[in-house]
Amino acid sequence: MHAMFSPTPLRPHRYSNPNYLPSRQPPPNLLTSIPSAATRFRITSASVSSAAATDPDSPTAAFRDYQLLFTSQRSEAGEPVLLRPVRGSVPPDFPCGTYYLTGPGLFADDHGSTVNPLDGHGYLRAFEFGEDGRCRYSARYVATEAQREEREEATGRWRFTHRGPFSVLRGGRRLGNLKVMKNVANTSVLRWGRRLMCLWEGGDPYEIDPATLDTVGPAGLLECDRVGRERRQDDGGGGGLGGVAVEMAARLLKPVLRGVFKMPDKRLLAHYKIDPKRNRLVMVTCNAEDMLLPRSNFTFYELDENFEVKEKREFTIPDHLMIHDWALTDTHYVLFGNRIKLDIHGSLLAVSGLHPMIAALAVDPTHPSTPIYVLPRFSQHTHQLRNWLVPIEAPWQRWSLHVGNAFEEMDAAGNLKISLQISVCSYKWFDFQKMFGYNWHTGKLDPTFMNVIDEKEDMMPHLVQVSFELDAKGTCRSCSMNDLSSRWKKPAEFPTIHPSFSGQPNTYIYAASTSGRRSFLPCFPFDSVVKVNLHDGSAKSWYAVNRSFIGEPIFVPKGMEEDDGYVLVVEYAVEKKMCYLVILDAKIIGEDEAVIAKLEVPKQFTFPIGFHGFWACR
Repeated sequence: MHAMFSPTPLRPHRYSNPNYLPSRQPPPNLLTSIPSAATRFRITSASVSSAAATDPDSPTAAFRDYQLLFTSQRSEAGEPVLLRPVRGSVPPDFPCGTYYLTGPGLFADDHGSTVNPLDGHGYLRAFEFGEDGRCRYSARYVATEAQREEREEATGRWRFTHRGPFSVLRGGRRLGNLKVMKNVANTSVLRWGRRLMCLWEGGDPYEIDPATLDTVGPAGLLECDRVGRERRQDDGGGGGLGGVAVEMAARLLKPVLRGVFKMPDKRLLAHYKIDPKRNRLVMVTCNAEDMLLPRSNFTFYELDENFEVKEKREFTIPDHLMIHDWALTDTHYVLFGNRIKLDIHGSLLAVSGLHPMIAALAVDPTHPSTPIYVLPRFSQHTHQLRNWLVPIEAPWQRWSLHVGNAFEEMDAAGNLKISLQISVCSYKWFDFQKMFGYNWHTGKLDPTFMNVIDEKEDMMPHLVQVSFELDAKGTCRSCSMNDLSSRWKKPAEFPTIHPSFSGQPNTYIYAASTSGRRSFLPCFPFDSVVKVNLHDGSAKSWYAVNRSFIGEPIFVPKGMEEDDGYVLVVEYAVEKKMCYLVILDAKIIGEDEAVIAKLEVPKQFTFPIGFHGFWACR
């Protein structure tokens, strides 16, 4: 894939420390940029540690701290470990339940290969809060098929044999290695009904025993086609000769992808939605061949607590899209379309094993607009005259990352307003091959990619509200995008809300963000939790101690008021090589008393940054 962005030298950003002195230089024997095609980062671990200790706000310290955030944890905590409070205590009214957090646990094997964090084996962490007011921690690797193959049970040594979509093996086989779809079950976690599952973007989830965190096996959710009421809305893939050609290509690709690359016919997206009004779990699949064709197939499943399919809707959209997260309203599925294209040159490099397989795809910035597909959940719908497969073309180009909330409001005349609260970034920044700054040439992670500087455009992830209005006939009358807060212009991601307000108008939204204190890590990793008031645009924040980072915040409801509850977030103190679970009072974020408790994970169980979590009440 042709690079969409070339790393620039680390330098201070407009969000960063105002006391930064531009004349300050790193030690003369250190380079201040991470390796690109033309340069190499030549530093030793000793020089990194020495320079980082001398100047904690330097390019070298930034590089070191960033690597530490992605340090492998090979140990498991099979038996629950009691966490020691180092500040405060678990409040008496804290609900009984478990906070599950998943993400990659392993980034390097014992034979010279490293992987992109997106290809790291899933490592499930569980923080269980009991009636005794104490918290117990346990952690296990998800025993996927790939994990069992790549880890030698007798010795505990690892050898990566699967390429994975985002990585290049150095100690393993490259050319002719067809093990691309490496289901590592590392992206999100869900407890629904009596089942606990870890999900990945390209295959069936893995079911986990909630009592022991042992892996039960594939969950079999991709078999839900066998039941349920099916309703299909299909435009034939675009119609005409083009549609026929695409259909023929799809029929040729399916057996190749299934038989040669072992891809399932459908891939289940890692992001799901819960409809609290109907008590339903809503999930969506795509066809495997969609990644390579200018057509996208989406099948939505709505399941009750027994995993019985109550609704099933299929849509074929004549657009080449990459969907990671999506929105659910009372009567619609909403897709904020990220346009992609097949990269022929990148495909050849990917097949050769010299580049990651994801190099076959590239973002498609040729359209000045962003397509928003508003798809009906039910056949009985007011706006019968609208062709739902024709998108609303929003008059700006943004790449959608994660959805915090979405809701719809209809007036007496039948006009419908839909609002989305999401994190977006620039097409100019997003690059499949460089997620988290992964550099397969060196096996290191480049923090400059995650800290891009552009004074004219918000390149990095940030929070916006997208609103559009449809009249009674389904015609779009307006479409707008605005910052969620007029007073918080810093990068932010992983928006979350009180779960009972999902699909309803809300006042507050919480997200991971940055304080800007690190001159050379001004945008990412995040070190703050921000609480945005959507009514008045105000924002209040809590930030971790120096040289500490945070992951995704999770809201734990206590009452029915929207901010009556707690926010859980893991603090990664990379300087100490420690992890802490922080409990914040959601009502008073921004005040000194917001930290209710800080619980220490034993150092031998310190873990790398997680991706997504889930709160399950007992």
